[in-house]
Amino acid sequence: MQLCGVCSEHVPKYRCPACRIRYCSVSCFKRHKDDDSCHPVKESDPASSSSTPVNSAEQPWTVEDLLDEDSQTDKVPLQKLQQLGGSEALKGLLRNPHLRRLMMSVDSAEDKAKAMKDAMQEPLFVEFADQCLKVIEPTDTENDDDDDEF
Repeated sequence: MQLCGVCSEHVPKYRCPACRIRYCSVSCFKRHKDDDSCHPVKESDPASSSSTPVNSAEQPWTVEDLLDEDSQTDKVPLQKLQQLGGSEALKGLLRNPHLRRLMMSVDSAEDKAKAMKDAMQEPLFVEFADQCLKVIEPTDTENDDDDDEF
C-alpha cells in the first residue's frame, strides 16, 4: 500500500499537478509547497511529436490527460463534482472577481502546473481549494451547515 509522500502516514488521495508527488490532505499539500520540495516534472508533449499542430484552446485537457494508470484513486466521481455546484460557500467565494480572474489565468495558462502553484500562493485561492475539498471529502467533524456561511 502506498503512503503519503509528505507525512508518510495516510493513503494518498491526491497528486501534485507540478511534481506528481502523492499526498493525503490539503495540509500535506501546503506543507509540500512551503518546503520548496516541489520540482515540476517535465514530460514530453505527445502533441509536439505529431505532424499537425494542435491548439490547446481547441482541445482542452481532460482528467485522463492528468492521470496515469495507477492514479485511478485521484479521480473524483461525477456525483461528487456535481455537489460543488450546490455549495453555497463556493458560490459565495465565486462572487469575488479576484478569484474569478485567478481561475481564468490558471485555465488559460500554457504551464498549468506553474499557474496552479502561483495561484496557491493567494489566500483566496487556497480558501477556494479548501472549500472544494470540504464539499468533495467532508470530514466527520464537518456537517452540511458549513455551506450556509455566506
